[in-house]
Formats: sequence, C-alpha cells, structure tokens
Amino acid sequence: MSEVRLQYGRDGLDLDLSGVNATVIRPHFVAGLEDEAAAFRDAVRQPIGSRPLREIVGPSDRVAVVIADITRPLPSERLLPWLFAELSHLPSENVTIIVGTGSHRGNTPEEIESMVGTDIARGYRIINHNAHDPTTLAYAGESPFGYPVFLNRDYLEADKRIILGFVEPHLMAGFSGGYKAVFPGIVSLEAIMNYHGVDNIGHPKSTWGVLDGNPTQAHVRAGGALAPIDFCINLTLNEHREITRFFCGEVTAAHAQGCAFVKETSMVACEQPFPIVVTTNSGYPLDLNLYQSVKGMSAAAQVLAPGGLIVAAARCNKGFPEHGNFKRFLFDHPSPEAMLDTITQPGFSQFDQWQVQVFSLILKKARVALFSELPADEVRRAHLEPVDEIRTALDRDLDRIGREAPVAVLPEGPQTIPYLS
Repeated sequence: MSEVRLQYGRDGLDLDLSGVNATVIRPHFVAGLEDEAAAFRDAVRQPIGSRPLREIVGPSDRVAVVIADITRPLPSERLLPWLFAELSHLPSENVTIIVGTGSHRGNTPEEIESMVGTDIARGYRIINHNAHDPTTLAYAGESPFGYPVFLNRDYLEADKRIILGFVEPHLMAGFSGGYKAVFPGIVSLEAIMNYHGVDNIGHPKSTWGVLDGNPTQAHVRAGGALAPIDFCINLTLNEHREITRFFCGEVTAAHAQGCAFVKETSMVACEQPFPIVVTTNSGYPLDLNLYQSVKGMSAAAQVLAPGGLIVAAARCNKGFPEHGNFKRFLFDHPSPEAMLDTITQPGFSQFDQWQVQVFSLILKKARVALFSELPADEVRRAHLEPVDEIRTALDRDLDRIGREAPVAVLPEGPQTIPYLS
C-alpha cells in the first residue's frame, strides 16, 4: 500500500507510505445496515431482555432521553426521529432530552441543532447536563464504593428513562456504551472525581476491551444503576459513521452483546511491538481537542516498543480544550514524571487528573509527535513534538533507526485497538 487515508477533522488526510515497511491496522470492516430505520424498529420491538419500547412508555409518562454530547459521533439526528416515531403516542412536551456532557462544557444551541437536527431542536426541550451546578442535581444514592451519587434532576424525576449510546473500545472503562451514558454522562463532579481516582485509572484492568475485573467499569455500572433505566439503545458504527448493529433493551444484557461484537470486530492482535506507530483520533468529532486525542495515542501505545515514536494526527481545532485543568496541568509541570508525582500524592484530587495520568504514562513510554492546528509552542509546553508534515516526521525517525524498521498505522485511531498477542 503506497497511500493511506487518515481520519483527520471532517475531511481526512492522505499519507504517502511508499518505501515504508508499513502495517495498516484497521477494524474488520462491517457494512452499514441496508435500512437503518427498519433495523431500529426491529431492535426496539424485539429487544434484548426487555419488553418492547412502546409497551414500556405510556402516553402520560414524563420521559428523559439521554444522548451524547458533541465530542461523540452518536448519530442522534437519525436516532431521535426514529425514537419519537416509535413513541408517537407520547406528546413532545412530555419529553426532556438531556445532553450527557459529563464534566465537559455545555453544547451551544448551534451545536445542539447540528447534533439532533432542526426539527428535534425546535420541537423538544433539550438541556445540557451541568456537573458543576448542584442546583441541577438530585441525590440518587450511595455508591457501593463509598461516595454519594447525584444525578441530573430532570433524569431522576422522570417517570421513564431512555439512554442512547454507541459501543466502542474505551481506554479506561473497557468499552463505551451501556451505563456510561448515565455515569459519567449525567452525574455530579464529585462522583466523576471518585470514579476517576488514581488507583482506578492506574489499575492494569482499567484498559481497552476489558470488562471483567475492570474497576472503572465497576464504578460506572454501580453508579449508573442507582436510578432504574427503562430502555437502552446502543449501536455500533463503521469508519463511514454508518450504523452496523443495534443492541437495545435491558441495559446490562444489551451492552454485553454490543461489547462482544465490538471486541470481535474492532480489536486486532499483533505479533510484535512496533518502533513507530502512526495514529489518529478518528477524525471529527473525536479529534476536536487534545484532551480527547489522548485516546488515539493510548491506542497506539498498546503496540509500541518502549522508547518508540507515536506520530498522532488530530486536528485539535478547539484547543486543549480551554475548560478544566488539563491544559494548565500540562503547562505547569516540567515533565511527565512530575505530573505523575503530583497526581499520586496522598489526598491529591483535581479535575481532569485522570486524563493527565493516562497521558503521562504514555509519555513515559513513548516520544509523541503531533500534527494538529495547535500552536507549536503550546504543543511543546504540553510535552509533545509539533510536526508540520507527518511523512517528514516518519522519515526522520526511520533515517535514525533504519529504513526497514516496521511501522504500524492506525488510520481510524481508537476505532481500532491493537494488542500484543
């Protein structure tokens, strides 16, 4: 293969691989469903471990529907019209759509309209979850891990709760989807801080593709289950953002089937580590900022030889982002070791520390070069090497270690998770 298309922003990026001993690692391609709307109807009418959706929701019920925020490629603009067509007996004024921001910023009206479509944006009540505002939260109960959990008040006070999400490998929780729509999607900042604690994030089973024994996933499920979920709509996507499967019904059973499917199609065994790995963050919307783009670097690190080079292509047109402590934490510390020293101090707790912890562990193992729209001086202050051209960065390292050195390329970034067999 002499050229590969990297997912970068909305438009992608071509990388010339001529003369490079490259292994392109992709998920097993799964074609999109021929009729997504019909498949949706079938999935909610013949759900996994649950009664059909229409039988669960009555015409007088107050219904909360949780969707992902703009940093996730959930196709809400397609899903929500199908959902409300299925619930045609439910008046629109009985519905509140909650954007599960977790600890992220709220989405703007323009962003929300782009996420859900004009008709839904104008016809339904839509709110951003705000983990930072206690007045918008209500007590759900005590986590079995020993801390109080407050959930979005509109969600908690609804008669029926429907969650939407998509399943993919996740760098801490094993897989996305399932209870993650609720926890951390619509919980309090205190709960987010607890489940992202240094011991959880540093645990060897808090990693890609692992559910059993994963303490991060255990916190997600325990906190998310404190308020009953009446129906879960999960799906999988291919590289073209086409829906490949639906997993709908009772949340644990539906999510388990989705995870099994994703593990089979999106995780790829490699026989040996690579001295160089080129990765992306799956393009828009996942590569909007550097915080999210740690995921693509983490995927690459799974098969990188110690001391090797990761070349990451992530547009980061929305910055680090500016909210939270991620940028300041990186800028205020001289090295990855210094960041980890701060995070692991007894009693230390700071917003965004979990992503800094993962990032620091990658930087201890690897040299990381970044092709992005971030200013070069800020990239350096974040302990990364700015590059103007990916092939140039590749050639520079190959000239140093030998032109025949094997190079792995992850065109879809964390949509494919390689692992050493």
